[in-house]
Amino acid sequence: MKMDVTIGNHAYSFSSLKEVFAKANEEKSGDRLAGIAAESVQERIAAKKLLSTWTLGDIRDRPLLPLKQDEVSKIIEEQIDEEVYASIERWTVSDLREYILDDRTGDPEIKRIASGLNSEMIAAMTKIMSNLDLIHAANKIEVITTCCTTIGQKGTLASRLQPNHPTDSVEGMLASLKEGLAYGVGDAVIGINPVIDTVDNVKRLLEASKTFIADWKVPTQNCVLAHVTTQMSAIEAGAPADLIFQSIAGSEAANRSFGISASMLKEASHMMQASGKGAGVNQLYFETGQGSELSAEAHFGIDQLTMEARNYGFAKYFNPFIVNTVVGFIGPEYLYDSKQVIRAGLEDHFMGKMHGLPMGVDVCYTNHMVADQNDMEDLGVLLSAAGVNFLIATPMGDDCMLNYQSLSYHDIATLRQTLGKEPSPEFKTWLENTGILEGGKLSRIAGNPLLFS
Repeated sequence: MKMDVTIGNHAYSFSSLKEVFAKANEEKSGDRLAGIAAESVQERIAAKKLLSTWTLGDIRDRPLLPLKQDEVSKIIEEQIDEEVYASIERWTVSDLREYILDDRTGDPEIKRIASGLNSEMIAAMTKIMSNLDLIHAANKIEVITTCCTTIGQKGTLASRLQPNHPTDSVEGMLASLKEGLAYGVGDAVIGINPVIDTVDNVKRLLEASKTFIADWKVPTQNCVLAHVTTQMSAIEAGAPADLIFQSIAGSEAANRSFGISASMLKEASHMMQASGKGAGVNQLYFETGQGSELSAEAHFGIDQLTMEARNYGFAKYFNPFIVNTVVGFIGPEYLYDSKQVIRAGLEDHFMGKMHGLPMGVDVCYTNHMVADQNDMEDLGVLLSAAGVNFLIATPMGDDCMLNYQSLSYHDIATLRQTLGKEPSPEFKTWLENTGILEGGKLSRIAGNPLLFS
């Protein structure tokens, strides 16, 4: 297996797969912080060129994080369709990219090939793709899931309504919820981040949101994004939850830092099947983000894009209803500016879709990043063009509890109208029946929370 490449008159030599994977990455401040980034554009190009010549078999035969050392690696490995893999193991990473981008390759063909890939193969392909490649390829893939409702259909753009409140006030949360629904937001989930991670508080927020959903017959799902164990205790106490949530990572050690394991998530899944209020087969919600393994000191020298791909291989095992990357939330230590955030958002969305996941994105940034709201609107347009399953929206794009910037309720409506997207079918019918939508556009009464008085 080659570890050296010559470009022009300069020879580049690498010592390991990890080094090539890291140095083939587009510039990320997190990789720079970890001391594994390419030292120059020329070295990055050399690493990309070398990586493109490796076969899928080369990558599988040399795992970056051995199966005996890590349960995430083991779970990813066990999901590979061996018959499909046998038909493509001699493909190079470049061959894989060309196949996915070929106009003759559609959704069924991509899904079949993807079943024979592991997360590192998908990460390798992503590293040699341009932003437009990532948009074009992701847009080919349709992932449909069902909880209380069904989302992910081609031509739709769903949204998570995020009615957070800095004191977990039910009245404040409901005020934000009403405004979001009045703008046509919330078909993916009404997802509340609690300030206080206690059973009683989670139960209170779940009851309030579920009561509102039932009273107004809103075709959506509710979820309170506390730790999975807190949610499980609340459900045991009778809380009405449609989805159960957890942040996940790409290594067993990083998951331990979140206080979770695969067995714990299996237990949560079984509980939801027995006691959850969602009627469909998909009842879990996962959240990810590039850099979380580095912040937990559990990245094992692997670059943040590849670790993020491993998140999706882990998530795939649990058949979730939705997954989203919170692409700019962790901060400039991992994604320094808008260019890096935009690239990471497109990477994450594509890699999630390649894993067969119902992929969404929180298009967001923190106030100490080199980014602004225009940058986030740009990424919102790119992701909508790429066929993202859902985007997250907050009042005026400003989360007053988590103190970061995201898309706003009216941004979702604008993206749908500009790009010819629709809400999910059941939600669209409800919006039309309430008078919020007329002729596929927001009506004159839209945006008024008093509709729900």
